[in-house]
This record gives sequence, C-alpha cells and structure tokens, in this order.
Amino acid sequence: MVVLDTLAPAERLAFVLHDIFAVPFDDIAPILERSPVAARQLASRARRRVQGATPPRQIDLARQRRIVDAFLAALRHGDFDALVAVLDPEVVLRDDSAGLPGGAATMRGAQAVGAFALRYSRGARFVRPALVDGTAGLAIGLRGRLIGALRFTFSGDAITEIEMISDRDRLRHVDLAAPGG
Repeated sequence: MVVLDTLAPAERLAFVLHDIFAVPFDDIAPILERSPVAARQLASRARRRVQGATPPRQIDLARQRRIVDAFLAALRHGDFDALVAVLDPEVVLRDDSAGLPGGAATMRGAQAVGAFALRYSRGARFVRPALVDGTAGLAIGLRGRLIGALRFTFSGDAITEIEMISDRDRLRHVDLAAPGG
C-alpha cells in the first residue's frame, strides 16, 4: 500500500485494474481517457516502480519519541526557541479542520508553525504522548474523551510535517496506542 500511494492516480488505476483484476487494456483506456497503448505504458511504469521499490525504512521510535517529547516540553513551557529547534525549517502543518489563520488547511515554515503551536501552550496539559498510526505522536484528550491527535513525519532529528487530526470521522480511523516503554 505504501508503494501504491507513491504512484500517480492513472498509473495506480491502470496497474490495479490490469494486474490485480485482469481487466484488459482496451477496457481500461476509456476510463483513463487514453489509448490502450498509453494505458499499457502506465501499468508497465507502475509495475516497474512497485517491483523496484525498497522496503520502508525501519522506524526509530526511540528517536521519534525524544523529538516529540522535546516538542511537547517546549510547548508546555512556552519556549519558542526550543520548539523551533525540533522543527525542520520547511515544516508543513496540516489541519483537517481548516482551523489555521484565515481558514487555511496548511501552514509552512518553522517560525510560523512554532508561533501557531504556542497558541495552544496552556492547553498542552491535555496532550499526551501516543503512537499515532505506528509513529510517535500526540493524543489530545479532555475529560477522558479523545478530541484530537497530532501525527508527525520526521527526517533525522527534525519534524518535517505535523498533521492535526480533529475531525471525528478521521479520528475513528487513526490507530492510536500508548507509547511503549
């Protein structure tokens, strides 16, 4: 699934329909609004990418937890410099509720993301470390009820992406667990 997600939508469709469901290229072509030859080429390119894909990197949960712990400590102490220190300069923040300034769904840059995160410094007491979809993240609970989660993407010792999940339907599909010792 990880590899399939890296394919372009037309490649993925051609590959899955042909290689998984044995649909002929003559039937796939109209769906893609391409010729049968082009549909065959898309499936072939996808097949090469799937076969040549390297397995996902081993996740270093201990490193991730240290980074998330530093993020949470900086948030709780209102320490802007410490917060920015764990963020990649080009970090991307995504909010499924479009609750960012101006109703945006995305914010970029360590300075902007750090300043925005500090707005929640007082509420950080309701935030706990968690495994979110198998990686170190944060769970937000109020009166014993989950109200949000933060899923992080990491590169080295920095957070490169933060996904704020607060939509109830999305939260139901998040794999959330207590971090291991």
